[in-house]
Amino acid sequence: MTSLRGLIHKEWLHIRRDRRTAAVLVALPVVQVLLFGYAIRTDVDDVRLAVVDPAPDSATIALRNRFASAGVFRNVAVVRRTEELEPLFGSGVAQQAIVFYPGFAQDLGQGVPAKLLIITDATEPNTASLLQSYAQAVVDGYVRSLPASHARPAPAPRIVPQVRMRFNPTHESSNLFVPGLIAFVLTIISSLMTAISLTREKETGTMEALLVSPLRPWEIIVGKVTPYLAIGFVSVVAVLIEARLVFHVPLRGSVVLLLFEGGLYILVSLAFGILISARTSSQRLAMMGTLLATMLPNVLLSGFIFPVESMPRALQLLAYAIPGRWFVTIARGIMLKGVGLEYLWPQTLFLASIAAVLLTASVRSFNERLE
Repeated sequence: MTSLRGLIHKEWLHIRRDRRTAAVLVALPVVQVLLFGYAIRTDVDDVRLAVVDPAPDSATIALRNRFASAGVFRNVAVVRRTEELEPLFGSGVAQQAIVFYPGFAQDLGQGVPAKLLIITDATEPNTASLLQSYAQAVVDGYVRSLPASHARPAPAPRIVPQVRMRFNPTHESSNLFVPGLIAFVLTIISSLMTAISLTREKETGTMEALLVSPLRPWEIIVGKVTPYLAIGFVSVVAVLIEARLVFHVPLRGSVVLLLFEGGLYILVSLAFGILISARTSSQRLAMMGTLLATMLPNVLLSGFIFPVESMPRALQLLAYAIPGRWFVTIARGIMLKGVGLEYLWPQTLFLASIAAVLLTASVRSFNERLE
């Protein structure tokens, strides 16, 4: 009868023999703590600000300089008309806009409350509320810095900011999370299940039977991943229907474009799964490798939950290589902003490039492993 001590010793020997598994077990908590510690930030340090100033005067220039010197805002554009803000918000170039009305300095000089419009991209409700408070603090600081000669006898404020939240005016959190959940679900179905499926063939010894069959290596890959490609595509459709009927998430853009982008992301996830399975020898190691290489980065570094702009510069650069970041931006752009490929082509190009690189690397690694 096997003793408890003998069972523990046997499992320990198994872990020692599979050094890759042991290395992943040690590395996984370390990487998790680092990612969570640096990625979980609720503050925003780099607000992309656009300014509409149809008639620049001393007061508008002074307030613009106040925003620039706040250390939080980065001026990305100064335009003359509010209509020019549409492409800036649609493409994500601007997160927030300050709109000055004509006669701003004159109203301040005459003691009349000057009007100011603050427009904020509310696709991320928590970030939008934070940006609104940042802008309000800058305006209040500017009012307090005005010379005494401009003081009003009445306590009414001199600058009356009007607030407009775009794309998600009700601050519904489901509008933020549901588009990101599509990427999360597809990662589980495509990457994790593909990696486990291929490594299962190695563990059970059926891979040798496939190798002696008339099938070519690429045909083996296609045969193994096609069911998960179909399941992933059906999952996209199911999640979109659920998002509309259950959570009432708007779908303002093209459904066809969103399905195409979803198919492209599925290809990326499948390529990840093939690459991981080619480099691992057990289902357990494939599962841990997939969690470490795909799911954690896609959750933490994609902007799904935490804004990328609030992360350290090193993680922001690393996020460029995370496919989920581009797909989350695309999904939110189509569903919440209603934009098309004319605004989303850079993200689509990044996603297509990542898919091409990963597919090439995964097929080569699989062929080398078979040889």
